[in-house]
Amino acid sequence: MKKAIMMLVLLAAPFALQAQTKFHDVELNEANGPVKSITQSGMMGRGEQVVNFTQDGKMQAEGLSGLVYDENGYLQKAERSIETPQGNMKITTTYKWENGKVKSQSMDFGQGAMTQVYKYNDKGAPASMSMDMMGNAMETPYTDYKYDDHGNWISRKASMMGQEMEQKRTITYYE
Repeated sequence: MKKAIMMLVLLAAPFALQAQTKFHDVELNEANGPVKSITQSGMMGRGEQVVNFTQDGKMQAEGLSGLVYDENGYLQKAERSIETPQGNMKITTTYKWENGKVKSQSMDFGQGAMTQVYKYNDKGAPASMSMDMMGNAMETPYTDYKYDDHGNWISRKASMMGQEMEQKRTITYYE
């Protein structure tokens, strides 16, 4: 009997370890499937941003560190260093998930904080994002989505502070 139980444990161990290695960073970046990279442009005058993903779904981006995941592979906390005219700034972001989607993210950037709360459309893409930045609240609706063959958005319009802008991104996939 002990041998049978031991055999079951040994057979189950690889599956338990395999389940723990799936990360959900692709979903965090509003995409699904075997995404290799997302290159995004068109947001508030910032240059191109590239996020790469390992085959198990873990993101890799410049300045990203201190990643903390829960037991299911959902990112709970991350730190990012970015260069500003005033020097290097560290941003700590905490994520809350609901039904496989980011419900909210809170960012602490030293001299202030910001919280973003998301609502999703029927395709699973954000319909709007509410932002509270140090007591100043605003809503950003997302419209006019265009999707690629994998069902991920590659273009959308955002309305922010009375200005409409188009966000575009290019997504590459693992085969």
